[in-house]
Amino acid sequence: MSKLKNIDWFESWFDTSYYHILYKHRDFKEAEKFISNLLDYLNLPENANCLDLACGKGRHSLFLNKHGLNVTGVDLSKNSIENAKLLEKKGLKFDVHDMRKVYKENEYDVVFNLFTSFGYFDTNSDNLNVLNSVFKMVKQNGVLVIDFMNVYNVVKNLVKSERKEVDGINFNIERNFDGSHIHKVIRFKDKSKDFEYIERVQALYFSDFKELLSKSGFLIKDVFGDFSLGKFDKENSKRLIIIAQKA
Repeated sequence: MSKLKNIDWFESWFDTSYYHILYKHRDFKEAEKFISNLLDYLNLPENANCLDLACGKGRHSLFLNKHGLNVTGVDLSKNSIENAKLLEKKGLKFDVHDMRKVYKENEYDVVFNLFTSFGYFDTNSDNLNVLNSVFKMVKQNGVLVIDFMNVYNVVKNLVKSERKEVDGINFNIERNFDGSHIHKVIRFKDKSKDFEYIERVQALYFSDFKELLSKSGFLIKDVFGDFSLGKFDKENSKRLIIIAQKA
């Protein structure tokens, strides 16, 4: 069986074609509407420079660019960036980069970290490395947008197991919460081979983000609980969307 080592799950799983097959049905219209709502709220200057941190194959970077932003999308997955580079055009480029490191200092009006692309690591020191790097990359008064799951709601409504058939592959998915991480074990068979991959995301609550952002020099300006930018409610909101500004 092809099995993923826990310590590098995000490097291996995100770089496979199976990751993109499993999640191919994500709602693009919802994502584009979310970005439109964000940009209406942010009211960025014309031709603002933005960084899409952990951009995957670049679909959100493309939406941002359509709204007139100069966009750089970065991701650790070489496979994802190879695909994203097919979208490159004026004002839109992509590069392989580890979010824990500085890409370009004092360069961006806004950094977007969207659709739970945070908390992949085992320690808060790595989370702080990400935020400290972002702090150096944004301009003075620059903005960071973090869109994360609302862990409280996710844990309360955790679906322990499910099966999804996509492109003729039966994905068997099991989830559990160990008190610090939400685990998703993904098993399937393809071409007579058995595969097993793990997604493991830290259970970061709003209080955790407040502490991390404060330590890295950001001030929280607003918090929302859904893609329409409705009020955040700990019990019922599906998302935790934080707008923070470089102090």
